[in-house]
Amino acid sequence: MLAGFPREVKVLTAAGFFVAVGFGVIVPAMPLYAKSFGANNAAVGLIISMFAVARFSSGLFSGKLVDRFGERMVFAVGILMVSFFTLLCAVAASYTQLLIFRSLGGLGSSMFSVAGSSIIMRAVPDDQRGRAQSIYNGSFLVGGITGPAIGGALTTISLRAPFFTYSITLFIAGVIGYFFLSPGKPGSHPSVKEKASMTIPEALALMPYRTALILAFVANWILFGMRSSILPLFVTEELHSTTAIVGLGFTLTALCQGLLLLPAGTLSDLRGRRMALSIGTTVVMAGMIILIFAVHPWMFLIAMCILGFGGAFLSTTPANIVGDVIRGKSGQVIALWQMAGDAGMIVGPITVGFLSDLYSFRAAFVVSAAVFSISVLLAYQLPETRKSHLVVAKDGEQAQDLHIEPDHGDH
Repeated sequence: MLAGFPREVKVLTAAGFFVAVGFGVIVPAMPLYAKSFGANNAAVGLIISMFAVARFSSGLFSGKLVDRFGERMVFAVGILMVSFFTLLCAVAASYTQLLIFRSLGGLGSSMFSVAGSSIIMRAVPDDQRGRAQSIYNGSFLVGGITGPAIGGALTTISLRAPFFTYSITLFIAGVIGYFFLSPGKPGSHPSVKEKASMTIPEALALMPYRTALILAFVANWILFGMRSSILPLFVTEELHSTTAIVGLGFTLTALCQGLLLLPAGTLSDLRGRRMALSIGTTVVMAGMIILIFAVHPWMFLIAMCILGFGGAFLSTTPANIVGDVIRGKSGQVIALWQMAGDAGMIVGPITVGFLSDLYSFRAAFVVSAAVFSISVLLAYQLPETRKSHLVVAKDGEQAQDLHIEPDHGDH
C-alpha cells in the first residue's frame, strides 16, 4: 500500500497511528477523570472545548513556526509538547490543573497538525496526493478505533492510567517524526521545488482555497461537531433507543469511511478533485436528509453508514485542494485552513445544541443540512485544481486559473 510513496508518507502514517491510539485511549477516561475532581457536566465539556479553542487560537502561530523552523522540527516538538502536558494531566492534583494542562496541549496539537499537513501537501506530487492523504487519515482512523477499547480497559485499573499511556504513545510518535522525517526539504518531485511561501491574502484570492476553507468548516460541523454532541441524545431521547445503538452507529461510520478512504483518494487522483468533492458532498447531504426524517433506529444506522461513505471523500479532498494551490512552505495558509475546521468543531456543537434545546433535534438537523448545502453548490462549481497552476496576478488583478492541460476523465 505504501510502495511508491515518499518516505515522509510512511513516517507520518506510523506517527499518526500512535497519536490516534493514544487519543482514543483517553476518550472514555476524560469525563470520568474530570468528574473525579468534583466537576459537573459543564466543566467536563469545558475541558474538551478549551483544547479545541487552544488549537484554533494558536493556528497562525503554528504556521509561522513551520515557515521559520521547518516541518520536521515543529512536528516533533508539537507532539512532544502534547506528550509532556498529557503527563502533567496524569498527575494533576485538581480540576484547575487538569484544565490548564489539557488546554496547553492544544498548542502542541496545533503545531504537529499544521506541520504534518504541510509535509503531506509538499512531499507528494498531485497525482499521488489523494491516496497519500487517504493513507495518512486512515492511520488516524484505525488508531481511533483501537484506542477506546484499550482506554476502557485501562480505566478499570486507574483513571490516570490512560493519560500515562497516551503520553507514552505521543512520545513514540514524536521520536519517529524527529529521527525518520527528512531534515531537508520534503520531497524531490519537480512540482514541489522550494518557492517563496504564499501569503494569506494571496491564498484568499484563489476561489479553490476559499472553497476549501468553507468545506473544512462545514464538514467538521456535520461530521464531528453534530455527531459528538446531539446525535447520541437524538437516538436515546427521540428514537427511544439505547447507547449500544449509538455506539454501533459510530462504529459503522468509521468502518464505512475506512473501507472507502483509499478508493476515494484514488478517484481524486485519477478523476480530479471536483468529481471526488461532488460525490462526497452529495452523499453526505443524502445522509443528512435521512437523519431529518429518521423515526426508527435502523434509519439512524443507515444514515450513519451513508455519512461514513461521504466522509471518506470529505476527509481528503479539501486537503488535496489546498495542496494543489499552495507554493513553498505556506505554513500560515495551511494553518488558516486547519483553523476553519477547528472553528466548525467549536461552532457546530454550540449551534445545534442551542437549536435542539430551543426547538427540536430535527430543527437542528434541518439548519445543519441547509448550511451544508452551500458546500454541495461549491463542489459542483469548483474549477479543477489538479495539474493546474493558480496564480495571483500583480497589481491587484484577480486570480486566474491557468490549466496546463485537461486531465483524462475531466469533463
